[in-house]
Amino acid sequence: MKPWSLIRLWPLAILPAALLLGSCEAPGGISPIFPAPVSPNGQDIYNTYIGISIPAIIIFLGVELALLWVVIKYRRSAQPAGYVPPQIHGNTRVEWAWTIVPLIIVLGIAGYSFNELQKDFQPVSNYDFEVVVSGHQFGWNYTYPEGFTIHQEGTLAGDVTPFVVPVGKLIRLRMQGTDVIHSWWVPAISGKTDAVPGYDNFTWLKVDREGTWRGECAELCGAGHSTMQIIVQSMSQYNYDQWVRKQQAAQK
Repeated sequence: MKPWSLIRLWPLAILPAALLLGSCEAPGGISPIFPAPVSPNGQDIYNTYIGISIPAIIIFLGVELALLWVVIKYRRSAQPAGYVPPQIHGNTRVEWAWTIVPLIIVLGIAGYSFNELQKDFQPVSNYDFEVVVSGHQFGWNYTYPEGFTIHQEGTLAGDVTPFVVPVGKLIRLRMQGTDVIHSWWVPAISGKTDAVPGYDNFTWLKVDREGTWRGECAELCGAGHSTMQIIVQSMSQYNYDQWVRKQQAAQK
């Protein structure tokens, strides 16, 4: 193989490396690979992601394959000398098609996404209890109805203090900001919800299994933005009740 041919193939060589590096998790961060959902609203967002991504991938592959076919079929080396490809100066049907079809697809995506926003980012009324989540530079505070607060101060030196919830309970999160806008995001549990100074936003969670899930602040909020880890830990109701009693005793 000629040296210039090897040079032309370098993008194919770096593609596996890019995919491998993209799956790595940075210190204090989250994996770019969509995690398995553990809350109904997280599942809805995952379904939306799949519902949009699959048609987008199909359309992308169709366009690229059509382009590749044209490039190969009409390449100069395969044509006789002086060959001029067919000249088409307008086709009303084709022009209507490539205008109407993308419009229908975009409107479908918009309607589908808006429906999910209305379902998953509205205050719920039948919740078991509410936790006030307050974002600040650079960390999170979680105030429980029992009167104690968990402080989740940002760091990259290790894991932050977890936000603990019981399995199977519908918990409303009241988002508040104390300085600048932050955004609470745990991909396996819910979508990004802004914590805005002077304005309460709401989201919710209902984790269906025990475990630990990671997230981070999704709004650039200052020099320490990258340290604003989020860890959510879910446990059985019995263990959760014991944990609550321990926190109450520690903060008296």
